[in-house]
Amino acid sequence: MATRTIGAAGNAAAIASRHPVVGLAVGVIRDGQLRLFHGHGLADIAARKPVTQDTAFRIGSVTKTFTAVAVLQLTERGLLDLDAPAASYLRAYRLIPARPGNPPPTVRQLLTHTAGLPQLAYPSRALQPVLGETVPYGHRVPTLAEFYRGGLRLVAEPGTRLTYSNHGFAALGQIIEDVTGQPLGAYFREHIFGPLGMADTDLARSDRIAARLATGYALRSGGPRPVRDLDLVTPGAGSVYSTTRDMARYAVALLADGAGEHGRILAPGTLAEMFAPSYQPDPRLPGVGLGCFRREVGGHLVVGHDGLVPGFSSQLSLAPHDGVAVVAFTNGARGATGWLGPEVAAIVGRMLGVPEPAVRDDLPQHPETWTDLCGWYSFRGSFRDVQRWLAAGAQVLVWRGQLTLRPLAPVPALLRGLSLHPDDPADPQVFRIDLSGLGMGTSRVVFTGSPHGGVTAFHVDLDVTPLSFDKRRPLNLP
Repeated sequence: MATRTIGAAGNAAAIASRHPVVGLAVGVIRDGQLRLFHGHGLADIAARKPVTQDTAFRIGSVTKTFTAVAVLQLTERGLLDLDAPAASYLRAYRLIPARPGNPPPTVRQLLTHTAGLPQLAYPSRALQPVLGETVPYGHRVPTLAEFYRGGLRLVAEPGTRLTYSNHGFAALGQIIEDVTGQPLGAYFREHIFGPLGMADTDLARSDRIAARLATGYALRSGGPRPVRDLDLVTPGAGSVYSTTRDMARYAVALLADGAGEHGRILAPGTLAEMFAPSYQPDPRLPGVGLGCFRREVGGHLVVGHDGLVPGFSSQLSLAPHDGVAVVAFTNGARGATGWLGPEVAAIVGRMLGVPEPAVRDDLPQHPETWTDLCGWYSFRGSFRDVQRWLAAGAQVLVWRGQLTLRPLAPVPALLRGLSLHPDDPADPQVFRIDLSGLGMGTSRVVFTGSPHGGVTAFHVDLDVTPLSFDKRRPLNLP
């Protein structure tokens, strides 16, 4: 294992050579300790302040894992039922169904992004930072009741599809406040940060956080420039500040059946439920846990979450059955939301002693299945889901004798098409695509058929959230 840790150190150090970044922090956790820390660059350029284990970063959507832990704590206390309607507990505002007669979303569906909520609350704010979910730092942050004007309309029937949405976790944060009578930040400090000894972690920018906080940068044509300082309106979805040292304490607790430095945050059975698949678009995919995404790396379960706030990217990945975790943060990089996850996955793989998932060249193609696979597919989402803007649909076709996936996306490398390589000797509907040209490694593509025969959809198992596309019409093969 020591050799693997040394190898992981090399992986961490090499990240900055592959991706220009102002500041980078990587922590590797093993055997209940932060075994390796690699800091690169500067937390603040003007002050020439280096990145250390105690540099505070905005961790973005990794916050969702804390919100999920808090919800699960309330279920342990009998104050919440995961399968009860969220409206039973959400008192500050309403979740309005997409159509009359649709069932109300449950707490579990909020935790798994299957409640039918949109990614974009107000289309008019689409071009604003974080899709309009921010106010300038120092300005008053509106309550969620004010922000949603008393109600937020769903865009789909709950339980019918997975659509990543900050608003589901904003609602969960509001439910925590409505049920406990405590502000969300106070609840986190008392029931999560405190028991884990996370003294430098908070939902708000306290003086202690501000003194350690890295500056967020964007890489412009003239060099790095500080980004506009903003506060999120959806705190349960992405407002936590933390350090590598504190996030290592959190990871240790998640790896140790919920036990932390000064107390337990979850019972072992509850933590196991958090990491189990609560939603799978296809049974051959790892699926989604409660507030976390699941991956399989060489037969090992890996769970975690990524985070993105203007100027910052973050990643938390844990192999709960192997006692290994990696946390990583940047405060000024281009496209880190695409490459940081695969870089962390490579470190996790090194710690587990398994190779990175790669395109296989030892499996035969099955052209006899291609007629059924080929066709036009549309993204499973509404116009208020930003992912649909990035990939409204896809075409599967035979191009130059090779089965090819061509996403309808404003990225030239994708429009040229991605070869579909067989990835399972026993299943001709499972493939792998190579996204390394985009800094994203490889991903599995799984086609789904109906009980009556015929392919109806395909799913791409990305590092973040699986994307699903439904078949619309057949394609005539050349």
